[in-house]
Amino acid sequence: MTLAPILSKTSYKYPQKSREIPKMPRQKIEIPLNCTGYNTTRKCPSNYPTTYNPEEDHDRPPPPTCPDYFRWIHEDLRPWAHTGISKDMVERAKRTANFRLVIVNGKAYVEKYQKSFQTRDVFTVWGILQLLRRYPGRVPDLDLMFDCVDWPVVLSKAYSGPNATSPPPVFRYCGDDDSLDIVFPDWSFWGWSEINIKPWVHLLKDLKEGNNRTKWVDREPYAYWKGNPAVAATRQDLLKCNVSDKQDWNARVYAQDWGREIKEGYKQSNLASQCIHRYKVYIEGSAWSVSEKYILACDSVTLLVKPRYYDFFTRGLVPKQHYWPTKDDDKCRSIKFAVDWGNSHQKEAQEIGKAASDFIQEKLKMEYVYDYMFHLLNEYAKLLQYKPTVPPKATELCSEAMACRENGLNKKFMRDSMVNSPADSGPCTLPPPYGPSSIYSVLQKKTNSIKEVELWEKKYWENQDKQQ
Repeated sequence: MTLAPILSKTSYKYPQKSREIPKMPRQKIEIPLNCTGYNTTRKCPSNYPTTYNPEEDHDRPPPPTCPDYFRWIHEDLRPWAHTGISKDMVERAKRTANFRLVIVNGKAYVEKYQKSFQTRDVFTVWGILQLLRRYPGRVPDLDLMFDCVDWPVVLSKAYSGPNATSPPPVFRYCGDDDSLDIVFPDWSFWGWSEINIKPWVHLLKDLKEGNNRTKWVDREPYAYWKGNPAVAATRQDLLKCNVSDKQDWNARVYAQDWGREIKEGYKQSNLASQCIHRYKVYIEGSAWSVSEKYILACDSVTLLVKPRYYDFFTRGLVPKQHYWPTKDDDKCRSIKFAVDWGNSHQKEAQEIGKAASDFIQEKLKMEYVYDYMFHLLNEYAKLLQYKPTVPPKATELCSEAMACRENGLNKKFMRDSMVNSPADSGPCTLPPPYGPSSIYSVLQKKTNSIKEVELWEKKYWENQDKQQ
């Protein structure tokens, strides 16, 4: 007997494509520069977005962890970790400050005390305004003093001992091991109009293209430096390393005449056209120099003359990995050894140059500059023991209040560096503080690498002396 097949609605099931409802992409919010409205009212626009949280989109991947140098944020704020920051501490920082910045309910207010050199203060404030546009409603209320002068002023020794007062929190562009100043990204990330250096987001592309024009092996096998020697004795000392009839230290060193450059239209100062040597020297000026990031971006081996100062990202650099440590008290011999070593170890030398430029392109891209600012200001605001209020003499600032009244390169660089819409994702995730053992390990590793290079250099010159 043949059994009839049992037929039912569930006997056979064939896979069917489920009809997915396409998700609507998050609408991009544009924040145009409204100069017409501002010139009429002289008031900042009231329609800036006040909240924007891309993390609410659960299908969006989580933001990456920030580069390791962000961990120094915790160290820079450690002097106030147990005491917090009182209004009196902030007021005491006024002594050297160029301006006071207050953020209340997402709006920025600035009280100016003294004009900075060139437009440092202008483009620093501009950068902070762009941060507010990038992360609207997410930068907390805060109150800070900013000093635009190069060298740190809050000396550690003045705030140590049983009867010492808490140090005033002063923001600036660099610090050193003897000071407690809080380091912050410098003005040139948004452009340096006085010497025609573009905003970082555009210059970074130019530097990458400049790297590709000449392969490392085809570059001049010498160390190159060009800058203003008048600002520091150590730079004047570097000029002695230039090639002469009597001696070639493998260095090609040039004094930069900015007055002449300005008159001739900056024809000889295009940074992207200066990646034609295998080695480039970085040497500090009156303090740290903004040139460091341009030099590191070149694929050339950076010969870093022993520095005293650091800025916000350079503490993430490792000797022999990102740069070649060079003596400051015996520059010429140190440079000659470095170049001879690199020319006889070309694979290793190229790897050092490439690691540095990769670090600059990947870990110092503009997104991370903003994220560093965000996390530093956020962690700083947590320490404030009072509710910030707008000072009576402060002026509300917005992009319109700054860019609409500018002319020439100032206006161009502001427009070129302007954040036109909120970020598509939240800031990177801040890594935890160093523990005592881990920070010691990081510093010891750097010290050991430098000592190893110094030992190689010592043996090199001992052999040179024997041959003579």
